Amino acid sequence: MITREKLVQLFPDWEKGLYEEVLEHATFKTAEAGEILLKKGQNIKSAMLVTEGTVKLYQEDDEGSEFFMYHLNPGEACAVTLVCNFHLEQSQVLAKALTDISYIAIPLEYMDKWLQKYKSWHYFVIRTYRSRYEELLKTINEIAFKNMDERLEFYIKRQVEQSGKTVKLTHQEIANDLNTSREVISRLLKKMENNGWISLSRNEFEWIKK
Repeated sequence: MITREKLVQLFPDWEKGLYEEVLEHATFKTAEAGEILLKKGQNIKSAMLVTEGTVKLYQEDDEGSEFFMYHLNPGEACAVTLVCNFHLEQSQVLAKALTDISYIAIPLEYMDKWLQKYKSWHYFVIRTYRSRYEELLKTINEIAFKNMDERLEFYIKRQVEQSGKTVKLTHQEIANDLNTSREVISRLLKKMENNGWISLSRNEFEWIKK
C-alpha cells in the first residue's frame, strides 16, 4: 500500500482530490525483475504508473524479435496504457520489469472521468504523451538515419543515463534491444573499447568517454 505522502512526492502537481481518489480506487501492485507486465495484443484494463523501480518497454514484431523503446521510472506513467484505456485498443508493445518494481493500476472507468474532473490529471496525461512522443522521435531518428555504430552509441548513452556509468548488460541483451546479432554488437563494443570510450567486463561495461 502506498501513502498519500509518497503520492505527493512522486506526483507533486496533482490536485488534492485526485490523491484521495487514487488512494480509494487504484490497486497497488508489485512485480519482480524480469516479469512481463504487458504483452502485445493484450487488452488493457488499467493505466500503469510506476512508484518504485524501472520498467523497460519494447516494440515486438510478429516473430517475437524485440526493439528497445524507452524506460519508465518512478513518477512516470505508461503512455501506452493511457492510450489503450482511452481508445479501448490493444497494446502494441511489450513492457517488462527491469528491476523489482511497485506500480499503481488505475481502473479504466476512472480515466475519462478524471480527465473531465481534474485539470492536473489532464495535464499529466498530456505531458506523458508528449514525453513519450519525443522519445519515439529520437528512436526513429536513430533507426532511420544512423548506422549501427551511431545507434549503439545512442543506446549506450541512454543506458548510462538510466543506470550510471557502470551498466550490467550482456552483449546478447544489447543485440536483442537493437534487433541485431550478438557478433555485430561484440565487434562494435570492442571497437568502442579500443577507442577509449568504454571498459568491458563480463556482462557489463563502464562508460569512460569524456
